[in-house]
Amino acid sequence: MRNLPIVTKNLLLANVIVWLLDSLLERYNVHLVEWFGLMNWSFSSFGNGYGSFHLWQLFTYMFMHANFSHLFCNMFAVLMFGPALEREWGERKFLLYYLVCGVGAALVQELVWMAFMPGQLSVTIGASGAVFGILFAFGWLFPDVPLFLFFIPVPIRARIFVIAYAVIELFAGLANFSGDNVAHFAHLGGMLFGWLLILCWQKGWFEGKWKDKIHLASDRREKGERDFSGYHYHKSE
Repeated sequence: MRNLPIVTKNLLLANVIVWLLDSLLERYNVHLVEWFGLMNWSFSSFGNGYGSFHLWQLFTYMFMHANFSHLFCNMFAVLMFGPALEREWGERKFLLYYLVCGVGAALVQELVWMAFMPGQLSVTIGASGAVFGILFAFGWLFPDVPLFLFFIPVPIRARIFVIAYAVIELFAGLANFSGDNVAHFAHLGGMLFGWLLILCWQKGWFEGKWKDKIHLASDRREKGERDFSGYHYHKSE
C-alpha cells in the first residue's frame, strides 16, 4: 500500500471502508443501499419512498458492493491496472477518468432499465463500470502487454483480452440469462464512456490541466520513452 499511487490507494480504501460500514449497519437493520445504490429512475416516477431514485446515486453506487467477493474482484482489478494508468496520466486525470466511467455506466444502466424494465424496482451497486473503463484504457494504452490469467496457461495481449471481454459482456447482456443479476450493459457503458473521454483527450478538446493528448504504448516505445515489456499484469474473475 505504501508504494501505490495516491488516487489508486484512496479508491481502494474508500471502497473497503464503505463496505465495512455497510456491513456493520446491516446488523442494526440499516441498509445503505436503499439510499446510495443506483435505483431504477422509471420506478421512482410511479411512487416514492423505498426504491426512489436520487441524483447522487449516479456517483455513490460505485462505492458499494454486495459482498466481500464482489468487493475483492473489483478492487483487485483496480489494484492491478490502476497504478499503471495513474502513473501514465497523473492523479487528477486518472480520478476524472474513473468517475466518468462509473457515472457513464450508471447512465447506460438507467437507459436499459427504461427500455426493458420500466416501472420495476431495480438496484445496481458496485465499481464494475469504472473497472471496465480501466480495463479498456489499459488495453488502449498498453495493447501488447501480456496478461497472465489464473485459468489460462498462456499470456494474452491486453487489447485481445479487452475485446474478448467486451464481446462476452455484450453476448451475456443480450442473452439475458435467467438468474443472472450482473449489470452487463453497465460494464459496457463504462467502456463506452472511457472510450469517448479518451477520444476527447486525443482531439485536444480539453485544454489547460488535461490538454496533453494520449498516445498508444507502441508510439512511446518507438520514441524510446518507456517499455512495458517486462511487466506482467494479472486479472481475476
